[in-house]
Amino acid sequence: KLAMEFPSEDIFLITASPVIKAITNFKQVSKTLEEFDVEEQPSSLLEERYPNIKVMQSGVKRLKSDEHKIITEDGKEYIYEKLCLCAGAKPKLIFEGNPYVLGIRDTDSVQAFQKNLTQAERIVVVGNGGIALELVYEIQGCEVIWAIKDKAIGNTFFDAGAAEFLIPKLTAEKRETPIECKRTKYTIEGSEEKERPIATSDNLGSALGPDWHEGLRLKGTKEFSHKVHIEILCEVKKIHSQQEFIQLQQTSMTFPKEEKKVEADEVLWPVYVELTNGKIYGCDFIVSATGVVPNVQPFLDGNNFAVGEDGGLKVDKHMHTSLPDIYAAGDICTASWEPSPVWHQMRLWTQARQMGWYAAKCMAADTLGESIDLDFSFELFAHVTKFFNYKVVVLGKYNAQGLGLDHELMLRCTKGQEYVKVVMQNGRMMGAVLIGETDLEETFENLILNQMDLSAYGEDLLNPDIDIEDYFD
Repeated sequence: KLAMEFPSEDIFLITASPVIKAITNFKQVSKTLEEFDVEEQPSSLLEERYPNIKVMQSGVKRLKSDEHKIITEDGKEYIYEKLCLCAGAKPKLIFEGNPYVLGIRDTDSVQAFQKNLTQAERIVVVGNGGIALELVYEIQGCEVIWAIKDKAIGNTFFDAGAAEFLIPKLTAEKRETPIECKRTKYTIEGSEEKERPIATSDNLGSALGPDWHEGLRLKGTKEFSHKVHIEILCEVKKIHSQQEFIQLQQTSMTFPKEEKKVEADEVLWPVYVELTNGKIYGCDFIVSATGVVPNVQPFLDGNNFAVGEDGGLKVDKHMHTSLPDIYAAGDICTASWEPSPVWHQMRLWTQARQMGWYAAKCMAADTLGESIDLDFSFELFAHVTKFFNYKVVVLGKYNAQGLGLDHELMLRCTKGQEYVKVVMQNGRMMGAVLIGETDLEETFENLILNQMDLSAYGEDLLNPDIDIEDYFD
């Protein structure tokens, strides 16, 4: 975006990774909903397309904001007129520095994970967001103990009803053939031959795109396809090595079977997980899919940034940080303007793309001395994704975020086919979750945006015999 606005200016992209993430197959589904694939491409492609972009492959060592200077790991210095920080976030690991704990957030960590999985008979997955959901669904031939701190799966995106709707898919033996994935895979040159190090949270890779698990063989050693056991309302209390476990003289549990009889495990596992509910499970390794923390570390030292409660760099509605000429976008930043009543920040690919685009517009407007309005994409929270092979659309305050007790829910569910939930407040639609091919996203998007009083329609709002789109065209 910047390269197009300022074709005669030099634009430096400083990145620790030899590949860049590009958005492909972009499709505007509705006013605020967009679908796209995320593809890794060699940075040379970007330089070919825009001659004024220079890609520098190096991590950032230090930012000297008072001197308008960036110092990179390889010792070079770059003076900037305007700077945008888009360093993303890194995985929040449940335990740092334990070789049996893998954090998943980027392409490197997926490769480390895939390699470990080929020898695995049982793994423990900790976390309840999008990556944990997809992971558990995709893994075959390996026992999965899934520890979640909530009552129901997928708490970031769903309520308990939606979780109930999805759970049968986890235990179904027969799997649909997955849709062909369009993403091409670039590997870092020479990285295939040498042993790849296990990705730690310090090695920052780029975040995974929405279909990251496609084309990866997520298969363990066993012949069965699916074995998932969910432990709810618990967290990991401690991780024990095999030796520590033997000294504890405690019993660990076998994979729970239907008849609910608890049996002691005879097998010795490489690592043991003790949960806050008192249960101990042995496993080959643990996957920490517990969200991310903004990657602000290299920029804070010596710079007086205002930082949000979630650890991100605070930005105003023009994506300015608290320091002159420095902007931030994506997972690294915390939106600190007064948001629209039906928008909230969430560290997702869709928002990272929107923020990056908008930050470039703001940088351009400031340079040219023009004023600019807050982008339309911040009017309504809107995200479309796929879980368990269902299309999933979430709109507005889809989980009644911040609405207190003053709201009501309306539901419509056809087992195995669709799940529709709307969040209503004072007769107005504030949010919705749509699972399956409901074709309601555009209608609901409009109803949330125009805040029309729908009290008169009552329960008919979700009556499958009434074609609601015709009402509100």
